[in-house]
Amino acid sequence: MQGNWADIGEIKMDATSLKKYETMLIELQATLRVELEQSSDESAPVEVDGRMGRISRGDAMQVQQMALEMKRRREERLQRIQTALQRVEQGTYGICGRCQNPIATARLEAFPDSVLCVRCASGSRQ
Repeated sequence: MQGNWADIGEIKMDATSLKKYETMLIELQATLRVELEQSSDESAPVEVDGRMGRISRGDAMQVQQMALEMKRRREERLQRIQTALQRVEQGTYGICGRCQNPIATARLEAFPDSVLCVRCASGSRQ
């Protein structure tokens, strides 16, 4: 095992690292909730105005579609964060959901809501 992983019958992350990632997840969760709240106006239906030209209406609809996609992605990420927080509580955070090996610290630093290690996420198997 490397760095902050210990082998005690099963693979577990040390308490300090676990708390650090839990804090990262909670902060990310709060940020996403604020962003979702603030973006609700952008994804509202485009109101057709007789004075609005075809190009302006098309631009407004494109902006709306981009806002809806961003909202969907934020909601999806929020769900992954909630799942990661549940894994923290269950003691399985940092363990790949597929192969049961530790998820690399660098991956968790970049994507604290990761459930799969790099190898499993890329779909490669040996």
